[in-house]
Amino acid sequence: MILVSPSLLGCDYGKLSAEAADVVNGGTDMLHIDIMDGHFVPNLSFGPGLVSTLRKQFNTVLDVHLMVTDPKFIAPLFVDAGANLITFHIEADSDISEVLDYLEEKGIKAALSVKPGTPAEAVFPYLDRLYMVLVMTVEPGFGGQKFMPDMLPKIEKIRAEINRRGLDTHIQVDGGVDDKTAPLCVKAGADVLVAGSYVFKQTDRKAVIDMLHGLQ
Repeated sequence: MILVSPSLLGCDYGKLSAEAADVVNGGTDMLHIDIMDGHFVPNLSFGPGLVSTLRKQFNTVLDVHLMVTDPKFIAPLFVDAGANLITFHIEADSDISEVLDYLEEKGIKAALSVKPGTPAEAVFPYLDRLYMVLVMTVEPGFGGQKFMPDMLPKIEKIRAEINRRGLDTHIQVDGGVDDKTAPLCVKAGADVLVAGSYVFKQTDRKAVIDMLHGLQ
C-alpha cells in the first residue's frame, strides 16, 4: 500500500492547524514537517514548538525531515516534541551511526535522506537499520520545485537492494510529486509519497489522498 505524507511547507501557514486537520481527516498516513536550519539548506522553516503543538492535536504519524547540519544535536529536540519518524541527511556532519543509535534507543523510526547528487549506494550500509530511505527528487530547501526525473533510477537501485536483502524498508520521495510524477515514483519502487503544494492547492484533499493511495 502507498503511504501519503503531505508536506506542511505547502499549506497556508495562517491556518496551519486547520490545514493539517483537513488532510488528517482526509485519510493521510503522516504529516511531513520540514525542518531547515538556514545552514544545511539556505532557508529556515519550523521548530520543535510546532511539532509539540501538532502532537497534542493529532494522533497521526509526525514525519519530521531534518535538513540540518547537526542532526545529533537537533534530533533530541524533536524526539522530545513528539516526532514518530525522524529523517536526517546522509550528507550532514553528524556521525550517522551515532544518530541511528540514539533514535533506536528512543524507539523512534529512523530514516536517511539523500540529495540529488548523492548516489544510491551511499545508503546501502545502513539499510538494515532504517525504517525508510528518503530520495529527494528536488534540491532540498524550498517547496514547489520541479520534479527531477533522473532520480527515478536511484529509487530503482535502492528498491532492488532492499528486495535483494529481503528488508521491509520503505522508500519515500519528496519534491515535485503530483498526479503525473507520483505514478513514476511508485513504478520505480517508492511507497511513501510526500506531496505539499500538490495536495494543499486542491479543494478536495481527500480525493487526492485517495488517488495517491490507489497507485500501484
